[in-house]
Amino acid sequence: MTNSWRHSALADRHRALGSSLEDWNGMGTAWTYAKDLQDDHAAIRTRAGLMDVSGLKKIHLVGPHAAAILDRVTTRNVEKITPGRSAYATLLNNAGKFIDDCILYRTGPNDWLVVHGSGAMHEMLAAEAAGRNVAMLFDDDLHDISLQGPVAVDFLARHVPGIRDLNYFHHMQTILFKKPVMISRTGYTGERGYEIFCRAQDAVEIWDRILAEGADLGIVPTAFTALDLLRVESYLLFYPYDNSEMYPFEKEGPGDTLWELGLDFTVSPGKTGFRGAEAHYRAKGKERFRIFGVELSSDQPADAADALYAGDRKVGIITCGMVSKLTGRSLAIARLDPDVAVAGTPLELRGKQGIVTATAQPLPFDDPEKKKRSAKG
Repeated sequence: MTNSWRHSALADRHRALGSSLEDWNGMGTAWTYAKDLQDDHAAIRTRAGLMDVSGLKKIHLVGPHAAAILDRVTTRNVEKITPGRSAYATLLNNAGKFIDDCILYRTGPNDWLVVHGSGAMHEMLAAEAAGRNVAMLFDDDLHDISLQGPVAVDFLARHVPGIRDLNYFHHMQTILFKKPVMISRTGYTGERGYEIFCRAQDAVEIWDRILAEGADLGIVPTAFTALDLLRVESYLLFYPYDNSEMYPFEKEGPGDTLWELGLDFTVSPGKTGFRGAEAHYRAKGKERFRIFGVELSSDQPADAADALYAGDRKVGIITCGMVSKLTGRSLAIARLDPDVAVAGTPLELRGKQGIVTATAQPLPFDDPEKKKRSAKG
């Protein structure tokens, strides 16, 4: 846990489950527990898993200039995000290259909660906020406990009136176990799930009671690395692990366009004036690669950085691979040359497991119409 400067109130709970608390984003995070990650994956896909994702960075932006700052920094038209709603957004540098993603929660007319990972959001917000009528607070007291899976709503419905009516990418201020919380209909699993934002002083009781009272529904604690299995199936990118910061181009600096990553949907229709906007629009049709899926004829997962070939030509690289014990499929996210990022293209993986035949497949593999995560009732 070297270099960790942030602390989760749930650290002792994670240690008791066998975690050594690896550093992520400056916080000791339960990367693994003393059990098989496949069991965590199966729990979230079939029942529900409880995960501490407090390593995500939380920033409150409050004041009359808050919306204008977010409108400049992110790709979303933030004025269309009304209180009680949220949106997934991306950030670009001046060259139109992706440098972070986030969720923007509007909690009031001039009040926002910004949640992001390990990219440059904090620095960009701080630069834009300088001299503006806004307050910016980095909040490590606020913990983020993620309850993900098909029975998550059944458990919460026992305790939170109206939770079944909470739509995808909406949030509510409420009470859980007599503790003040914000519950958001969001997550990083591809399943119907909820993030519970709570004070550090309440995190342990909320964690313990969900596990104790949700045991009859099969709710179990799940480790952070299980997200790798889930995100491959659900086409959820994890900066910088799918990016050129990790897999640099030979003659270029790091940076990928939204068109290459398949994240162009995060730009609100017709929006201009955000950082990198002009370069973003100019980059359309000039993709050097595409993020695409790959399925292997193997019972082993592909390793990150395994090479992909079409004939004798190297055409891509694996960024994250997995095998699911639920389906038996060996699947991966890959960076592929655009001409082979076509469903059914035959490929060959050359990596630690030798030479394996594979095919290019569109993403996401699981629930392509996203009906599970957006289900009503």
